[in-house]
Amino acid sequence: METIQDGYRGLSVLFNLNWDRLFYLATIFGALMVGAFVGSLL
Repeated sequence: METIQDGYRGLSVLFNLNWDRLFYLATIFGALMVGAFVGSLL
């Protein structure tokens, strides 16, 4: 059980350190999707 808790804690630390990078990638992906949608309307 401790191993699972340690793994979850480690995953939580990684997420806290890298959330801005995930947000950056999500923003780029969203912008590409909006651009593709607008491009398909033209």
